[in-house]
Amino acid sequence: MEEPQLLQQQEEEQSQSVSLQDCLKLLKGEQDEQRLAGLLLVTKSCKSDDLVSLRAIYDAVGPHFLDRLLRTGLGKGVVSSGSGENRDAYLQLSVSVLSAFCRVSEIASSKEMVSKVPMIFEVMSMNRSGMPVLEECYEFLYLVSTASEDGLTAVYESGGIKLLAHQMSALPDGSRLMELATKLVQLMLKKLSQGIVENDHLSELSVIVTKIARQFALLQNALKFEALHLLSAIFSSEYSTLLHDALRVIQNENWSNHMRDGVATILQNRVAPAEKFEALILAESMVSIKGEGWLIGQINLPNVQDPIPADRCLLLVLESSRVEVAVLLNELAYSKYEASKSSSSAAETIISKQQKVTVVFSLVEKIIKLISNIGETEGHVLDENTFIKAINGLNETIGVVLEYLQDAKEHGQKVGNDLLASVRLVGSYLAEAPVACEDKITELLGYMLSVEGEHESSPFYSVCFLLPMLCQKTMKIEGCKLLASSGGYKAVVDCLMKLIEQNRNGVENNGCIFLACDTIMNLLKMEQITFSEDESTFISLLKALALWTEKTNDQSFIMLASSICTLIFDMTSENALLNHPSFSSSCLDSLSRLIARSLASWGQDMSDAAKADMDLLEIVTAGYSRWADRFPQIQKAVGR
Repeated sequence: MEEPQLLQQQEEEQSQSVSLQDCLKLLKGEQDEQRLAGLLLVTKSCKSDDLVSLRAIYDAVGPHFLDRLLRTGLGKGVVSSGSGENRDAYLQLSVSVLSAFCRVSEIASSKEMVSKVPMIFEVMSMNRSGMPVLEECYEFLYLVSTASEDGLTAVYESGGIKLLAHQMSALPDGSRLMELATKLVQLMLKKLSQGIVENDHLSELSVIVTKIARQFALLQNALKFEALHLLSAIFSSEYSTLLHDALRVIQNENWSNHMRDGVATILQNRVAPAEKFEALILAESMVSIKGEGWLIGQINLPNVQDPIPADRCLLLVLESSRVEVAVLLNELAYSKYEASKSSSSAAETIISKQQKVTVVFSLVEKIIKLISNIGETEGHVLDENTFIKAINGLNETIGVVLEYLQDAKEHGQKVGNDLLASVRLVGSYLAEAPVACEDKITELLGYMLSVEGEHESSPFYSVCFLLPMLCQKTMKIEGCKLLASSGGYKAVVDCLMKLIEQNRNGVENNGCIFLACDTIMNLLKMEQITFSEDESTFISLLKALALWTEKTNDQSFIMLASSICTLIFDMTSENALLNHPSFSSSCLDSLSRLIARSLASWGQDMSDAAKADMDLLEIVTAGYSRWADRFPQIQKAVGR
């Protein structure tokens, strides 16, 4: 059996050799007709993977004739017999052989091929010859782009992004054309990302995203993953925020539904962990663009007839995020251990893991917001079973984050963006569920209030993230005792003073200011809590409040500041303050004017907004009656 097969193979090789020799003889002829005949023979006899033969054929015909042939097809050249009737045939032949020659990387990277990129774009914009030549044009561009930096630059600078945005909508789903177009976009984004922004290609890129999203949803082959990789790269780029703005104004909602379908398909199937994480990147971006409600919606999957619950995507994203949080934080803790042994590779790994943690934390935080909003809405779209699953998933996730913080505390780590992000996530959850994880919070509160970001000089942001929870917890004596015993109240006071400084410099963060003030007032109002050994903390706060209110006419701020001062005055006297080395008589003058201004509003006609300050005015009035005799200068300013 082997001998006949061997003879057949020898005959084929001999026949191919004869054909190649015939081609080369024709291609080296002096007449254009001979070269044309040779190229036609090439298209019929030369295999696309026979790179040696392709090289020999290219050398025989030469780049000059190929250039004239392409120009003739475009109506610009002078190949003999290049009549108008033959122009389409010349164009087809020219593009076919050019794309074939570019399979040899040395040819694809040559100046001659790179210089033809603009003409190939011209062919594509004409699209007179139909799909066959279009596919070979895409093949040519892809091969030239992958062969050299100059080739890719030529494709980009010739208007590659604009052309792809225009043509991709007409390309058949899952076709070779769509695959090549997707790969071209990937190449241009990878190597020329800065130019995307500089040349204002965001609108074109947003159109491309919508077309790739369709492939991501509908296809169930390798191109689906090409689409996933491309979309993930786009949404992970430095211009993703600007792209979000461009995508928000697209009126067609199909693309966002396609994204949800694709994300759900990836997350519910057995795929590589890296690809699941890319799906989470897409989910996080979509929630940023469309809002948390994007996680809930109808899912349409190919070949699936039964209706899929609208909450499927939400639960898939939450579960996948929970798993990623556990894995990433475990790996991050290990990488920090390796980095402590001066491993440079471990330091690089830490940065990579921290970036991934940012994505999944952002997703979990948005899910917390979604569940909170749904819980406050009557007749919400989630059934009770789904709601319980979501709460349990969030509880487990926050538990893992608290364990990570516990480990960091035990290892003496207080600085790190990953630690700050962990505190932020815990703060977001506890703002909605302040009694959750009580034992762990009791143990870690003081530590969390000391965590700093990598470029911070104080734990300012950690305190800001925890203020909503602290404000609620300090409404009860147990919360006040916890904040006082842990020393965390000092961090809250420091945070308020920094917020006040920012406000004086024109930076508004009123929400945090109100929360910090309320937290401090909750503490000071609890008679069971004493701060007799920490006079300097509250004197510093008095000075900050005095400076702040001297130049503000905001009645709410005036009432907040005077209420806090009133409660601090319960713990001291005018003489004690003036005897303190860091307290001045001018500060007392400012505080006297503050109390007088707030008391002067008693009995006046008030707007609805001002009436909200009545509780604060009652605090000031009641306090003044308690300590007025110990503060003669304030009593003099008030005049009663």
